[in-house]
Amino acid sequence: MPFPLVHAVRRSSKTVRLVAGGTCLAAVVGGTVAVTALDKDVTIDADGTRTQASAFGGTVADVLADQHITVGEHDIVAPAAGTKISDGQTIVVRYGRQLTLTVDGQTKTYWTTAQTVDAALTDLDVRADGAKLSASRSEPLGRQGLAVDITTPKAVTLVADGQTRQVTSTAADVNALLAENGVTMRQGDEMSNAGADPLAAGMTVTVVRVDRSTSTETVGIPHGSQTQDTDTLFQGEKKVVTPGVDGSKTVTYADLFRDGVRAEHTVTGEVVDVAPVQEVVQVGTKAKPKPVAAPAAAASSGGGGSVGGADGLNWGALAQCESGGNPSIVSSNGKYHGLYQFSPQTWRAVGGSGLPSQASAAEQTYRAKLLYQRSGAGQWPVCGKKL
Repeated sequence: MPFPLVHAVRRSSKTVRLVAGGTCLAAVVGGTVAVTALDKDVTIDADGTRTQASAFGGTVADVLADQHITVGEHDIVAPAAGTKISDGQTIVVRYGRQLTLTVDGQTKTYWTTAQTVDAALTDLDVRADGAKLSASRSEPLGRQGLAVDITTPKAVTLVADGQTRQVTSTAADVNALLAENGVTMRQGDEMSNAGADPLAAGMTVTVVRVDRSTSTETVGIPHGSQTQDTDTLFQGEKKVVTPGVDGSKTVTYADLFRDGVRAEHTVTGEVVDVAPVQEVVQVGTKAKPKPVAAPAAAASSGGGGSVGGADGLNWGALAQCESGGNPSIVSSNGKYHGLYQFSPQTWRAVGGSGLPSQASAAEQTYRAKLLYQRSGAGQWPVCGKKL
């Protein structure tokens, strides 16, 4: 009767384990051997190929030698080579095959008597459910051996194009993962891993889309200012002779966007559209005349001439409110002068000459009375109520 097959599995040159293909191999002892028989009929089962042979006594090893069957240290013979044969006996020979497995980049070599890739993986207890193999599972294992690459499925995170995806992949590397998921890298795009990096469980692969463009902006140019000394103005007086005007320019930028967010904004050039005009301010250097000691007294006494309807008003109070009682004072903008802050135009309209701040306090009070007679206290919108 045929004997159940035992697959011997060896890693490198040492036996690793024995895995039964059916029932455990028992000693092959068949039937009753007739003492008087000189020859015996035996069956040789070599890797499933059965051959009938006649033998004259001897052992299993003698029968195999007669049939020119050579066995090595990785092969299995049952019963053992030294066992005496009996009539009707079956001798089972299973040849060892070298199987090189590279699992996720890790390579190991095994010996097995399994005759297909799938049977060998089962015997070696290699978990390959859902894995990607470089050879078919049903591919026979020849006596010359076989090398098989195995890529096991791995759960990874893929972040690209605004999406975060949890995927399970048997891709060998990051490039293969991207191709498998329809993600195409463009020139200039950035990735968290090198494309040739092996895929690993728990890995996160992030793709950043990089776009470049140019942009322009209109930017103001401050006009700036300068001062010029002049002896036509008293010390402390200022006069704007050239008003400042801001300019403008067009600035060109090189912009870099990562996943739609601008990350770089670099100036690459600029063109002046409107040149700024610098403000020029004259600053007086001429010494001021000494102030009149008591302008209010001159005002109240009607110094400089009497003007009907205006002599009895409180011109000292008005002068104090407008100028602090200083007949030579000039406003910071250079427009208003003296006790009553005449503008040069108004001063000339009431018969004055030169500048009000250069006239005596008495004359200033006289011209103020004339202005009041002509136009009333409204000429001094804030301080007129002091009269």
